[in-house]
Amino acid sequence: MEIKLKYGNGYKTAAFPDDAAVTVLKTREMPVKGDVEKALTEALDHPIGADRLEQRPAPASVAIAVPDETRPTPLKQLLPPLLDRLFAAYPSLGPRDVVVVVGGGLHPAPDAGQLARVLPEDMRGCRVVAHDALRSAMKSYGLTSRGTPVEINAEFAAAELKIVIGQIDPHQFVGFTGGAKGAVVGLASKAMIQASHRFMSDPGAKVGQIEGNPVRQDLNEAGAMIGVDLAINVVLNPAKDIVALLAGEPVEVLRQGAEVSARVYGLAFDQPFDIVVASCGGAPKDICLYQAQKGLNQASQCLKPGGKILLLAACAQGVGDEVYHDYVRRFPTAQAQMREFEENGFRMGAHKSYLFSRTVTRYDVVVVSDMKKELLAECHLVKGELQETLDRWLAEFPGSPRIAVVPSANTTFFQAKNPG
Repeated sequence: MEIKLKYGNGYKTAAFPDDAAVTVLKTREMPVKGDVEKALTEALDHPIGADRLEQRPAPASVAIAVPDETRPTPLKQLLPPLLDRLFAAYPSLGPRDVVVVVGGGLHPAPDAGQLARVLPEDMRGCRVVAHDALRSAMKSYGLTSRGTPVEINAEFAAAELKIVIGQIDPHQFVGFTGGAKGAVVGLASKAMIQASHRFMSDPGAKVGQIEGNPVRQDLNEAGAMIGVDLAINVVLNPAKDIVALLAGEPVEVLRQGAEVSARVYGLAFDQPFDIVVASCGGAPKDICLYQAQKGLNQASQCLKPGGKILLLAACAQGVGDEVYHDYVRRFPTAQAQMREFEENGFRMGAHKSYLFSRTVTRYDVVVVSDMKKELLAECHLVKGELQETLDRWLAEFPGSPRIAVVPSANTTFFQAKNPG
């Protein structure tokens, strides 16, 4: 039996014995939106919990927050008709009154090449700004009720009409991405991102959960504080086709979109598995190690204690975050890193190392990657070849292991049918 799995911009094939107990944990299929412009028009004609653009007072300025290339949001299809709609709704609005702010949180600010890869060629004359969490001018809105400083890119903050375009995906501790997250994380300062992420160890901060999730609730509150007027969110299937496109009030868009995302990516299993072979889902989900960690965490949810995970993550951009890399290579072992993090508290970058360590100290993890083994070793990860590692594990296992194959590990999440 052979199974093709996405890897970077291509595929790798895993071969299993015909008598192996293999379960492919695939996402559910849903009808796709073939005509993206039509779907956007329908969403803007019937916004959820909000007025149509045409019913709002004409703004003097508009800012649109959009994600960087680590999020596969179809901006080239969405932005031109959205801009046309804005100019039709507000004839007094000129192209220089509209700014598109591209943000990725603490990711390095996108350069010209990256901007060209995510934005349409014709921006209708509108300005484009690359957000830098360390250097961009910020506006402060005070503190959330949980004490998070709300500091947002000043270009976005200055606009009278604030729009966020994003994707609703399962997230390992935010519950789901989407809503106002594209602004309150994507365009936030380092201090704000670090403060909001400090709740990630709370029992309620888990994938697939919005209610009672302190990280998600903190972000929702920040979105209301900065005045995000309209969220345009998509739910994509693993092929990156749109299965839902929603527009409206950010929290309500998130709630309804999360229900769709859960139907696609939320899966149940009867018993945990001995071995999990997991693909992050290909580029851009495995564009770097920093992003690939999500797939490792999700895959571990359906694994027995002490089980084995074989993670496919090409990582064309290497580690992907120098703060994380500089921190993790200070420690001889993952256990030592975890002790330091727990003793000294939450820090961005260091948190990613902690999330990796939390998995590699509980399971046997091997990573299939284009990264050099020495670089992976600095991050307390072992590099291996797909078939060689799989064959060895099968030969060493006493009896017949239960094997799960997860084609879209970064976004699939799991829950035991009979927990406990």
